Amino acid sequence: MEPMDIVGKTKEDASLPKATMTKIIKEMLPPDVRVARDAQDLLIECCVEFINLISSESNEVCSREEKRTIAPEHVLKALEVLGFGEYIKEVHAAYEQHRLETMQDSLKSGKWSNGAEMTEEEALAEQQRMFAEARARMNGGVTIPKQADPETVNPKQLETQDECE
Repeated sequence: MEPMDIVGKTKEDASLPKATMTKIIKEMLPPDVRVARDAQDLLIECCVEFINLISSESNEVCSREEKRTIAPEHVLKALEVLGFGEYIKEVHAAYEQHRLETMQDSLKSGKWSNGAEMTEEEALAEQQRMFAEARARMNGGVTIPKQADPETVNPKQLETQDECE
């Protein structure tokens, strides 16, 4: 049986992707420097241990503040408590950069769009079009009109359905 380092996790469960870590290691070193596999494995283990240490201390800071969710401020405080205070400015800057990039990605994807949403009629038409496509796929490419119960369907829906077919 595997040794348990983290609550409920085996050592393999709490690892980092080797390919990603190897790429990071190579990017940090000059191109003419090579790293032995054992050294790469050791660096990965050190990273996992560092993450465990910071996570554990962040949890302690969070608990002392009687919070249930670890926030970035808890991680920064954990760095200070553990003696990594000289990294706080750089870590905070990286966090802010990540936050800005994430916000920009959200804006680009339309998640936070205001004014670009569909009207109810457009959404209904799009929904009906997608239903028609799904029916066609289910029926092997043959479009079979959906039979509607006239008592339960809005007349606008019938018009939209007729337009789609």
